[in-house]
Formats: sequence, structure tokens, C-alpha cells
Amino acid sequence: MDVNPQQLQDKARQLQENLLPQLDEARRNLEDMNTRVAGFIRANPGTCLLGAVAVGFIIGRIASRR
Repeated sequence: MDVNPQQLQDKARQLQENLLPQLDEARRNLEDMNTRVAGFIRANPGTCLLGAVAVGFIIGRIASRR
């Protein structure tokens, strides 16, 4: 099975054309989620701080058992 460089280049271009729209949509979704999370943290800093402390405590307890 011989594959020449032109065939590889064509296949790579085809993959790029298929994946670019999906990557752009994923990027937009992540940016939207980041904006919403940042807004929640700004609106509820105490809740987020307590949540972070609780998660850290739980992870510390799990890690200390090993």
C-alpha cells in the first residue's frame, strides 16, 4: 500500500475542513461557559470560597488515606 505525499496532503486538508467547524463551536461553548462561571463567582464569592474549601478538605482526606 503505497501512499504518496499528495494523497496524504489531500487527506489532511479534508480532515481539517471537517474538524474546523467543530473546533470553532467547541471554542465558543467553552468561552460561553467561562463567562457564565466567572459571572457566578462574581455574584457569589462566599459560596464559591466555601465550596473550594469543602472540595479541598475532601481531597485532603482522600489523599491522606493512601
